[in-house]
Amino acid sequence: MDKSVFLSTFATLFLAEFGDKTQLAVVSLTGSTRKPLSVFLGAGAALVAVTAIGVLFGQAASRFIPELYLKRCAALMFVGMGVWMWVHPD
Repeated sequence: MDKSVFLSTFATLFLAEFGDKTQLAVVSLTGSTRKPLSVFLGAGAALVAVTAIGVLFGQAASRFIPELYLKRCAALMFVGMGVWMWVHPD
């Protein structure tokens, strides 16, 4: 395992996820269910599953699509989601 890739991935995702909708959902679910371990395990399993899908897709896509285009596509999708949320706030 590449330690520098691991640490940069951890730092990037930690900062990106800190305070986002997923974390707020976890806070809400923990407060409403009073079952922190169940919420932690469920949220952890969901994040592992979503990350696995991303890794598998990224690995397959990188075989056929240059890295520059993958980055631009990801950026465009990110901006698109932001615009969608701005236009449709409900």
